[in-house]
Amino acid sequence: MRALARFQARLLVVGICCTVSGVVAATGGAETPASVRQRADALQRQNMTLAQRMHQAVLDLYSIDSRLTSVREQLASLAAKRDRIARERHSVRLQLAISRDNLRSSQRRLAVVVRSLYEQQASDPLAVVLGATSLDEAIATLDDLGRTADQHQHIASRSKSARASLATLTHTLADQDARLRSIEATAAQTAASLIATQAARRSYISQLSEQRRLNDGQIAQLSARAEASVAASAAISAQTRPESSGSTAAAPAAPATPPSAAPDVTPAAHVLTVVATGYSMGGTTAAGLPVGWGTVAVDPSTIPLGTRMTIPGYGEGVAADTGSAIQGAAIDLWFPTTQQALSWGRRVVTIELH
Repeated sequence: MRALARFQARLLVVGICCTVSGVVAATGGAETPASVRQRADALQRQNMTLAQRMHQAVLDLYSIDSRLTSVREQLASLAAKRDRIARERHSVRLQLAISRDNLRSSQRRLAVVVRSLYEQQASDPLAVVLGATSLDEAIATLDDLGRTADQHQHIASRSKSARASLATLTHTLADQDARLRSIEATAAQTAASLIATQAARRSYISQLSEQRRLNDGQIAQLSARAEASVAASAAISAQTRPESSGSTAAAPAAPATPPSAAPDVTPAAHVLTVVATGYSMGGTTAAGLPVGWGTVAVDPSTIPLGTRMTIPGYGEGVAADTGSAIQGAAIDLWFPTTQQALSWGRRVVTIELH
């Protein structure tokens, strides 16, 4: 929708070129056209300063968005690791429960054997031999006593080993979970700080945009007053010199346009010839920021978003918007008024990308 609106605005600019006529407003006072234009030029220079600040703020927003995305990905990764550790701790608890059940079962079986031996009063090996009715019975009884002792020792050893392994694993998982929680807390604080900075930067851009809007209104008023003053002076001159009444009246001066900032050419600058079209409309850019002086709509496949550039006759700009009608080596330049967009029109320029 934004690209369609810009395309319609461009058509409107072309149509106005064929039909618009200058409107002269009455004015009074001791102001001269030169003084009025000086004030307008001062506001234009202030707008250029505001535009440069907005450029930097927009680039900062791009950087903040990139860092915020990275931190959110880190938080998602940490959450996945914590879930894995939670599953491992649950598995350890199940193993512990199984180990305890096995230990209790072995202890019960051992208790049955020991109780049976005590009931037979054959716990002493000599008594077993003397009380046996045969040699085979004595050997079998002694074997049972040996196996029972070995089983008791094996159960005790397994119990100690299981508890030691469980304690080590539990401690390791607890340490890992604590480290992850600490890293996650730091990442969450960083994300909160970036979100706050992002909101502050957007508010700052809105304030700059509002100031530029107020300046544009004052510039339009001053331009109208200057044109009216010129027209009034021409009318008075025509009345005082009747012989010149048949001559053609001088055309009103063109509205002041923002002075172009001197290009800061560096050896790393990249030169590109493009078709530049002027437009004037409100709204926001593809990044969700308000449009303003220096906002340049581009084809991201030719000029990446966030690229700074120097446009002859316009000044400094930043690639901050896109549009379906903009393809290849073509750009759209934003102007605060329709008259300034008409004055620019559509021209071929060689820009420098920084």
